[in-house]
Amino acid sequence: MPIIVIAGQDYGAGSSRDWAAKVTRLLGVRAVIARGFERIHRSNLIGMGVMPCQFPEGVSAQTLALNGTERFDLALGEPLRPRQPANLLIERPDGRRESVPLLLRIDTSIEAAYFLAGGIMPYVLEELLARTQHTGRSV
Repeated sequence: MPIIVIAGQDYGAGSSRDWAAKVTRLLGVRAVIARGFERIHRSNLIGMGVMPCQFPEGVSAQTLALNGTERFDLALGEPLRPRQPANLLIERPDGRRESVPLLLRIDTSIEAAYFLAGGIMPYVLEELLARTQHTGRSV
């Protein structure tokens, strides 16, 4: 089951090195939902294929009274586009459900391409493979 991290303000501040995002991905995290992101770390998450989403102003784990017993699902529209709206679907242990609007923090079309490929490395490999198949040359 994919892991979602629910975080606070300036997620990734002080840990913007690429290893922070690599370890996040290696731990099985597929999305981070935060009140805000440190700029470089947000980019590094995308480069590792981890989806960054942002709560609206004034919404947090505390205001939602999250305690770790909930089940979550992320709903995105198709096709994936920069800064599109998303929804966090929350199912409480007592069966109550709620939907919280989010903002997908994939900010550019190239970031969307990286994310859809699974990160920068798979994107580059796909591009190289496509180029060699087109030209008939080996890498």
